[in-house]
Amino acid sequence: MDQEILNSYSRLNDLNVSRETFLDFENYISMILKKNKKINIISKTTASKKAIIDRHIIDSAQIIDFVDLNSNTTTDIGSGGGMPGIIIAILLKNMKKNINVHLYEKSYHKSHFLKEVSESLNLNTKIFQKNIFEIKNLETGTIMSRAFKPMPIILDLVYENFFKYKNLIFFMGKNGKKIFENSKKKWELEYTEKKSLTNEDSFLINIKKINKKFKK
Repeated sequence: MDQEILNSYSRLNDLNVSRETFLDFENYISMILKKNKKINIISKTTASKKAIIDRHIIDSAQIIDFVDLNSNTTTDIGSGGGMPGIIIAILLKNMKKNINVHLYEKSYHKSHFLKEVSESLNLNTKIFQKNIFEIKNLETGTIMSRAFKPMPIILDLVYENFFKYKNLIFFMGKNGKKIFENSKKKWELEYTEKKSLTNEDSFLINIKKINKKFKK
């Protein structure tokens, strides 16, 4: 592994990432780059090893401290190419945590790719090729949402479709503050914030409770 790549991964030092985890990350990156030549797993602008590490691996891995480790499952809604779901599954595997990661992705090709990765890396996942908006009475531990739908839509989805969960993690970009403040006009939220490792304008939100505000 060259020095530039090692420097990128160094931002995960506080997470005590094992050598085996880095090997899984490397294999996952290779699978993304190979598949991306056939279908659009990630944007062509980030389809290089360093960009995948910086923009996707580090960004996804940093939420592991928010993941509820006492639940049987955690859920990635709108998983796409597996960020953050596959990344979290890799971390949980090498932490020896027996938590099943549920990945919802309605695209046949991307769902098939997620299954290939999971089998190749021996991950504890379950892939659902379904539209999560059409599924009710869901139960899980942590819910993850990254680059899927706008925050107001996700809050409605979780409120309506999940009857039990521990927490909900959002990845917020440079316009995130305004979006979040607008969301709080409709919702009462119990949450904590954390600055992103990958962009000084980005941050993470860990929401424990969601209650709808009713107009008087």
